Amino acid sequence: MVYLIICTVALVVSALTLFSGFGLGTLLMPAFAVFFPVEVAVGATAVVHLANNIFKLALVGKMADYKVVVKFAVPASILAIIGALLLNYFAGTTPLAEYGFLGKPCTVTILKLVIAFLIAVFAILELHPRFEKLAFNPRYIPLGGALSGFFGGLSGLQGALRSAFLVRAGLAKEAFVGTSVVSAIVVDLSRLAVYGVTFYSKHLTIFHNQVGTGLVIAATLTAFFGSFLGSRLINKITMRAIQIIVGILLCFISIMLGVGLI
Repeated sequence: MVYLIICTVALVVSALTLFSGFGLGTLLMPAFAVFFPVEVAVGATAVVHLANNIFKLALVGKMADYKVVVKFAVPASILAIIGALLLNYFAGTTPLAEYGFLGKPCTVTILKLVIAFLIAVFAILELHPRFEKLAFNPRYIPLGGALSGFFGGLSGLQGALRSAFLVRAGLAKEAFVGTSVVSAIVVDLSRLAVYGVTFYSKHLTIFHNQVGTGLVIAATLTAFFGSFLGSRLINKITMRAIQIIVGILLCFISIMLGVGLI
């Protein structure tokens, strides 16, 4: 059942990233969080996210504007490390509250509250029509990289901010896509390095037992197929109905996570 749900989400979400403003990490991480601890969900999502971006790199990497990549990705990688370290710190804090609901033990932690808040904020932003037109002056590209990298390292939520800051960088559509993919890979490599030193090195057995390499590989392959399927169906379209439905679901998940039911 876990394989079915995670792989289905990876397939659908990977295809939907071409149609809506939501990124793969924004939607896949909550799906992992339904079954696994939040820090495990963020780490597992990072692996799938990186692999999927490497797949995209082979298709659009040569189109990237590497001058913009340097301006964006260097601060992004530094702040991604800080965000990942903060994730590891929050994961080690004691629960704020524990209770039972319908026979199920529920735990409220600082990490769950932080991730729940970020999911809700990004979901609300994506639901607001004005967010589609949100863009920043090109001189703020390093700041955008820093913010995107930090939230990517802390929660895996980075795509929306990355797009908002790069969309006004004066890039052609192809260069924008390529630059976004290369920048995302830099952030993924930075945060995964920290996850490897902190969480994975200490809890490798736990990670293997709870998630397993098989599930990560399966999710990665279905994400590959989703990206391919989406690109074959249509190049780019905004499906407002999908954005609204997914945004509402993310808000619901953030509430469930915040109160400890997930």
